[in-house]
Amino acid sequence: MPGEPAKTPVELHIISDATGETATRLVAALEAQFPDQPFEEVRHPSVETVDDLLLAVNRAKGRPAVLVYTIVKPELREAMRALCRQAKLHYCDILGPPLASIAKVSGMAAQMKPGARPPLDSAYFRRMAAIEFAVKFDDGVGDGLSEADIVLVGVSRTSKTPLSMYLGNLGYKTANVPIVSGIEPPGDLFTTDPVKVVGLTIDASRLAEIRRERARQMRSARQSYADIVGIYEELDVAAAVHRRLGCPVIDVTELSVEETAQRVIRLVENRRHDRQAV
Repeated sequence: MPGEPAKTPVELHIISDATGETATRLVAALEAQFPDQPFEEVRHPSVETVDDLLLAVNRAKGRPAVLVYTIVKPELREAMRALCRQAKLHYCDILGPPLASIAKVSGMAAQMKPGARPPLDSAYFRRMAAIEFAVKFDDGVGDGLSEADIVLVGVSRTSKTPLSMYLGNLGYKTANVPIVSGIEPPGDLFTTDPVKVVGLTIDASRLAEIRRERARQMRSARQSYADIVGIYEELDVAAAVHRRLGCPVIDVTELSVEETAQRVIRLVENRRHDRQAV
């Protein structure tokens, strides 16, 4: 509101004995839950000694701060807890409790190796294959619909490509088919397994805004690309195709790629489950 004093940023200190990427992803998720609160991220990567921890704690001391840390070595985790309590700072140990729980259930000791990477197992290679698939069959290219786990159908600039890549990173082979006025979609779209087909749509005004910015960046002279009347016609054509396919449709206007991906996965997996249950 106008005239209200600016909120004081909360400092989120990310402390790690490696790069801090794990804690950074968690911090991003936390920040999203407080959209009206400003934050300032302060990274402290590659901490190796108690002196390194003390430097981070002293920097946060007396500040509106939360210390979030991913530290593998038990002695450093214990030192971190002690330093935070002594400085009266709020803190969150991300790795400690899960490591202890898994060790207790499995009966095996953790390696306690900072920056340990996941193994190059079958899941890794499945993700790589899915990403390659998304690149190969992007924007209606090729005939990969029968091999795809998911098929996305929508007009240009409904996030089909980034969504395909994101789903690929999750291990889903994703093809996408653009809907263009005056051009009939590929015939095999209507013979592919309908369970894996999901339509995408978007608000016409938002799409016009996105396309105008895209045309500006590309220095395109195509006025029709961002023409609102033409966009309404394109969306009508896409809606007609979606009806022919009988597929569920997701409105991506206010959704991030991550949110859309989760909705796509939920739709496809629920439809597969429902069919198997019959």
